[in-house]
Amino acid sequence: MAYSETRIVIGGLAHVPVLIFIANFIKGKFGIKTEETKDTVVKGEPVKIIELKNNVVKEGKAETLKELSNKLDNIEHKADEVYEKVKKKKKDKKKKKKNN
Repeated sequence: MAYSETRIVIGGLAHVPVLIFIANFIKGKFGIKTEETKDTVVKGEPVKIIELKNNVVKEGKAETLKELSNKLDNIEHKADEVYEKVKKKKKDKKKKKKNN
């Protein structure tokens, strides 16, 4: 007895919810329960407040912003380097294809 392609696809799709249920059931039995985790409280040190041009900025926050800015600049620089390397490799591949 031959089945049409549509009937086979519909039959396969009908089994997807069953497979998802089985996967979630297994995951629930062997997975880590998140309700048992404990919340930890960290006490922070008092922060000095510096006033700059009518803006109040916390000293620690300003240092963190500077660090993040420097890291972002480094990441952008590395991304540019990688982009140039990839661009160069693509050009080299095109040249090799033309020569062959």
